[in-house]
Amino acid sequence: MRRTASPLSLILLGTGVFLLVLAPLLAWYVSPRAKSSPIDIDTTTVFTGTGSYFDTKSLAIARDKPLTITRQVRGDVADSVRSGRAVWDVSTSIDTEDTLPAADTTDSLQWTLERWVTDRRTNEPVHCCKEQPTFDGEAYLKFPFDVEKRSYRWWDGTLGSTVSLRFAGTKKIQGHEGYRFTGTVAPAKTGTRMVPGRLVGLPERGQVLAEEWYANHGVELVVDRRTGRILNAAIGPRKTLRAPGAKTDALVLLDSRKLEFTPATQRTQVALAGTDGDKLRLVSETLPVGGGAAGGLLAASGLFLVVRGRVSPPRQ
Repeated sequence: MRRTASPLSLILLGTGVFLLVLAPLLAWYVSPRAKSSPIDIDTTTVFTGTGSYFDTKSLAIARDKPLTITRQVRGDVADSVRSGRAVWDVSTSIDTEDTLPAADTTDSLQWTLERWVTDRRTNEPVHCCKEQPTFDGEAYLKFPFDVEKRSYRWWDGTLGSTVSLRFAGTKKIQGHEGYRFTGTVAPAKTGTRMVPGRLVGLPERGQVLAEEWYANHGVELVVDRRTGRILNAAIGPRKTLRAPGAKTDALVLLDSRKLEFTPATQRTQVALAGTDGDKLRLVSETLPVGGGAAGGLLAASGLFLVVRGRVSPPRQ
């Protein structure tokens, strides 16, 4: 009598070894590459709240009026593929009741068009592809993957510099828990603008080069830990004009204590974070762990059957 390995034992052993090799490959090679910012992004986020602004029609301050910020982010797929970076074009408009719906963004209270370029894996800024403006920091339209419980340098486009946002615990948005980061922006000069002297308390002068100042009452971002997607954002911008060299504000251009994502925007962000997070969890945890366990079991079973063999009668 002699023993031979059955086809079943070899199949089990081969499948088990394959899964044991695949499991660490998924965890150490595929998973890090899955954490990559999209290049075909096309999203719109909307902030709403109330505030004051300078009405250019009445030349007076409109107080406690509804305000809306609409931000559209679209990926330039061609430039992204060509450069290997995430190239996103960002349109941001601030509107009043009179300019909504905004058929033409140039009619908005304020409108900016920017191009953001980042490393798809690290979220670090990359200076290429006609980026505008040249920015810095670690967090912008999103945070890096695998957000940590620490302070982050967040780029404030109005300030033209980074702001330190401190980790402030966790907060649930539409039932989804995220990391909360907060900060403020002290008043800072951001530029100059030619305006009639009477607007900044200098009626005897026809035109003056007034100073533009900016501050932020408070920034609060709630971020999905795994994907870095911003689930909710609340900001309190204040933009003013000062006479040249003055120490105090002379005219309020825009002032709001809080402009925040609408509930609809929050739901969309939470859903996207959930979908992306499930994909990352699948390739970084579920498949490696499940594959490793199944591979170990199959390999052990196959090896046992190979060693045990199958008894067959000797040849005559």
